Amino acid sequence: MSERLAIAGSGAIACGLAAVAATRGEVTVLARSDSSCERATAKVHSICERLGTAVNGNVTVSRDAHVLRDATFVVEAIVEDPHAKAAFWEDLDAHVAGDAILATTTSSLPVSDLAQASGHPERFVGLHVFNPVPKMDLVELAFPPEASPTTKQRARDLCTALGKTAVEVPDTPGFVVNRLLFPFLFEAVRLMERTELSAEAIDTCMQLGAGHPMGPLALLDLVGLDVSAAIGRTIDADVPATIDRLIAEGALGRKTGRGFHTY
Repeated sequence: MSERLAIAGSGAIACGLAAVAATRGEVTVLARSDSSCERATAKVHSICERLGTAVNGNVTVSRDAHVLRDATFVVEAIVEDPHAKAAFWEDLDAHVAGDAILATTTSSLPVSDLAQASGHPERFVGLHVFNPVPKMDLVELAFPPEASPTTKQRARDLCTALGKTAVEVPDTPGFVVNRLLFPFLFEAVRLMERTELSAEAIDTCMQLGAGHPMGPLALLDLVGLDVSAAIGRTIDADVPATIDRLIAEGALGRKTGRGFHTY
């Protein structure tokens, strides 16, 4: 990997991407707090162990933004909230090299808006990786109109170095995968609401009858019901009442131990 990669965030996407990158070279993870640093360190190490490679020495986790100064490619992977992301990019400029590529892992927000917030749209890219990062080969690349040819090529080259397949997609809410996927996932929830079928029954039907590796309700749990609802509203899809009810109960899916299924 020719880029010196830095990733801001401590969630599943950030840690999964860091672990994959660590199999190719050194990577820095920027977390918000001491507790986030501890969680990110443990999570990245755990993923590295599952990958069967001794790459933990390639990962530096810190809460000090100064660790970004040597990065040539900075990836923001924080909460899917436009205000939080915009604030991150507005505050970052003093800590990043003038020729670094700036990327966001947003799954649904307008890349052009975040590019403008960064102050450097010519060096900006939407780098939508999928969870779990070590297993999912696709990266959706979305560029603002100002993105330079060099930015586009370096983004493609990074995906290749990480062993991913990059597809350039339009900067439209949800890009391609989520724009097509989430209406289907929400229809599975509405079917459950109408028929009182169990989550297990619906997921089994789609796994065995349609060849899906994971049922739609289990997939919503994996993504996180809060994140799923946010994506749904961004792409103007109707979010089922059951999802809002589970979110209000604190049942967000796998990350809280309960969603449509119990973990």
